[in-house]
Amino acid sequence: MDIGPERRGKRDRAADPPVIPFRQFFATAAVPCPYVAGRDERKLIVELTGRAAPEFYDELSRAGFRRSHRFAYRPACRACAACVPVRIAVERFAHSRSTRRVRNLNGALTGRLLAPRATPEQFALFAAYQRSRHCDSDMAAMSYADYRGMVEDSAVRTAIVEIREPGGALVAASLIDRLDDGISAVYSFYDPTHHRRSLGTWCILWLVEECRRAGLAYVYLGYWIAESPKMAYKARFPALERLADGRWVPFAEG
Repeated sequence: MDIGPERRGKRDRAADPPVIPFRQFFATAAVPCPYVAGRDERKLIVELTGRAAPEFYDELSRAGFRRSHRFAYRPACRACAACVPVRIAVERFAHSRSTRRVRNLNGALTGRLLAPRATPEQFALFAAYQRSRHCDSDMAAMSYADYRGMVEDSAVRTAIVEIREPGGALVAASLIDRLDDGISAVYSFYDPTHHRRSLGTWCILWLVEECRRAGLAYVYLGYWIAESPKMAYKARFPALERLADGRWVPFAEG
């Protein structure tokens, strides 16, 4: 049966593979490093656009890239390799004494994986966290519109996790990207008045369990920097891997 030229055209176009746009990488100008005093920071960046952006970012994540809005980036600093990409290998993860303590402290909390939509409730928590933990950073001056852009301006598979008390109070949140082999933890924030509960660590533990539920292999944590106290907590996670010479190896190897 002849389906007609118009319907044949629609069928043929639907069968065409997605067009992968040309990708051009750029190096930024050097600026003072926010993590290591006395050093400069440069980044290699590429825009994430088009239907193929999620798959492209899957590959970039395995190569040590991170995401901000519609750009992926990784450090490209001259004479400095302090930023080390790290991830948790979920299959090998077993609780340590410290992570078990955090799990027990927060066992009553519940988490929900939601569409990336900013809310005033999230922003109030985000602003309180910034004032308490990072009052001298640019993020402390972010408006609600800025926060909304951070959450919603994405070309990949982004979501937000809300962590709540049994009574419903929002105590922590994590902006995440879903990858084909895991979850990338983009940014987490929490109620600073609950500092003894290690809610930042709890957010990562929740993502480990979410990967297990979904059959995913890794939780990507971004960069570990030995000279930065703010990054020290990442080295304490069991089953940690680092990217070295183009391959992922156990964190303590070498």
